[in-house]
Amino acid sequence: MTPDTLLYRQIHPNFIQNGRPTTQAFRPTPKDENQLSVYDGDKIQPQASWEHYTGVLKYRSVGVMAITNAECSAQSLPVVADGKPFPEHCSIDFSSLKRSAIEKAAKVLAVRAVTRGWQYQDTQHLAAPAEQNDDCK
Repeated sequence: MTPDTLLYRQIHPNFIQNGRPTTQAFRPTPKDENQLSVYDGDKIQPQASWEHYTGVLKYRSVGVMAITNAECSAQSLPVVADGKPFPEHCSIDFSSLKRSAIEKAAKVLAVRAVTRGWQYQDTQHLAAPAEQNDDCK
């Protein structure tokens, strides 16, 4: 993984306001143990990551946004290519940050991703989201 590697984040429909992802999409939830799941862009393309997430894992996503390894590093967020529970999986580690710093880092990552734009967007899913598992890790 290089500093420019794109890290693909699946965007849950609940994390969309006015057609754009909220900072919540870039912040780990309590059940995530301060780890934010992303796909390694060196190993998978955006549409394939979405198809895996929605088809194989059966989670909900309206599309894929991206941040870079360097953007994470700039926020003191190490990226771990852990390959678990699937080979393309990486975790962005927020564990060293306090709550206020987590919020700030998530906001910065969201701004970077929105500026970069959607990497893949399922317009059909946006219009009529399927009933699927609501796990949005």
